[in-house]
Amino acid sequence: MTWCPGCGDFGVLEALREAFSRTGLDPAQTVLVTGSGCSSMIGFFVKTYAIHGLHGRALPIAWGVKLANPSLKVIVAGGDGDAFAVGAGHLVHIARRNPDLTYLIMDNGCYGLTRGQASPTARRGGMAEENGAGQPINPLAFLITAGATFVAQGYSEDPQSLILLIQQALNHHGFAAVNILSPCPTFNRPEAAPPYRPEVVNIEATSHPVHDRLEALRLAMTEDDRLRVGVFYRENRDVLNEKPKGAGREDGRDDLTRLGEIMDELKP
Repeated sequence: MTWCPGCGDFGVLEALREAFSRTGLDPAQTVLVTGSGCSSMIGFFVKTYAIHGLHGRALPIAWGVKLANPSLKVIVAGGDGDAFAVGAGHLVHIARRNPDLTYLIMDNGCYGLTRGQASPTARRGGMAEENGAGQPINPLAFLITAGATFVAQGYSEDPQSLILLIQQALNHHGFAAVNILSPCPTFNRPEAAPPYRPEVVNIEATSHPVHDRLEALRLAMTEDDRLRVGVFYRENRDVLNEKPKGAGREDGRDDLTRLGEIMDELKP
């Protein structure tokens, strides 16, 4: 293990393992794709296929895996810098296209692997102001407006709720994203950022309408001292690269079958 003692990513790893077990995923049919950074090391500690990719490029790699073999269950994992900085352009266009991928974002508001610089989600005060970070990105509002069809937030210190959220994300058909607050004990110091022990509120215990995008956005942008966990938004939408029911080629073959035939014809 290369994570610091007390890292929130330990909680995410255990929740992920338990969610895999409860969901009954076949390790031989599961691929975990990560980018770079502390959180992206998670792929080394699960018994599935895994690809440790470039910083910010995990999503296009994962989409390539899914295109090559649609029967695989493909999960993406990384940090907030990986998702909302260098990888933000990929995230927007993957979200709006809605492929069948699950994205787990471990959000600590800093680049822990390279000495704790403020990331795009660094909250105001302390470290963020010292690094000139400016207005932080709101991960949930970002994902909802980009078009993700499942948007949730979890907390690494609330493992039971996190397991259930990851299970729901894995079972969702389409692009599912879970933002997970995962404190960095080395750089999320009290003098560097607001403390990570707020009042935790599970929004699923309320009458929150998960299919109302505007209500989900309003809830995501509510600012107070409480941490809201649960499913913020869910919708059913056509999945990228899957034809709507009743659609298909006249000859009955799908596009991937035809693509394979073309590639075979081009072989020397």
